[in-house]
Amino acid sequence: MNISGLVITYNEEKNIGKCIEALFKVCEEVIVVDSFSEDNTVEIAKDKGAKVISQEFLGDGPQRKYGLQFCNNDWILNLDADEFLDTDAEKFIKEKKFLDNNFDAFSFRVKNFLDDELIDFSGWYPDHKVRFFNKQTATPSDSKVHQKVITLNEKKVNVHILHYGWNSLEQIIAKKNQYSTWHAKQLFDQGKRIKRFKPILNGAVAFFRCWIFKKGIFNGIDGITIALIQAFFSYMKYAKLLKLQRQEKIRLNSKL
Repeated sequence: MNISGLVITYNEEKNIGKCIEALFKVCEEVIVVDSFSEDNTVEIAKDKGAKVISQEFLGDGPQRKYGLQFCNNDWILNLDADEFLDTDAEKFIKEKKFLDNNFDAFSFRVKNFLDDELIDFSGWYPDHKVRFFNKQTATPSDSKVHQKVITLNEKKVNVHILHYGWNSLEQIIAKKNQYSTWHAKQLFDQGKRIKRFKPILNGAVAFFRCWIFKKGIFNGIDGITIALIQAFFSYMKYAKLLKLQRQEKIRLNSKL
């Protein structure tokens, strides 16, 4: 059973070469959907043997869905450029264990790293993601932020993806800030409207969920830091949604 690797990219010259090399360990082809990178991402991807498709960024889910049409195989391994299969996941795929049942999607555990340090607290492990699925019956959602795979029969398996997403706390915060902008716009477009206290309430809940209920409290200053970052994301998401609501109100009043 052949497998297609699928990666969406934008300015990923640091990671894309290693990602493609890792994908070719279990995939017969690798498709890269690139959002017109301004660095050497495309050149590196082609040099490593991937087929590169250029497409303006449509959003997380739609961009992945767009790439499926270029994949010749039904089984898709859809990693981000900064994600790599751990040895247990590689073994799971190579031994064709996914064919032993009727599941059409598999959720792997994710090990998140800050530089080379594993973040295994405050709910960041085990962080499950569906990255391996059969495109005949499973597909990425239309969500533009933090998409999920829509599947008929998903199975969680105790194998791992290694995610080297950040080199510094500043980078985590910058990405969370960008995600909060995208998420706020998505909620607004979906018709979501909130009260003024929502950002503070959700920010506080996010902090205590990570620090207390997900046991960040047992990880000292690192536990507090991650909890605060999660609180920042939740707060900013709804604060930006409130701003969009105010802008909408101003526009409507100006037309009266």
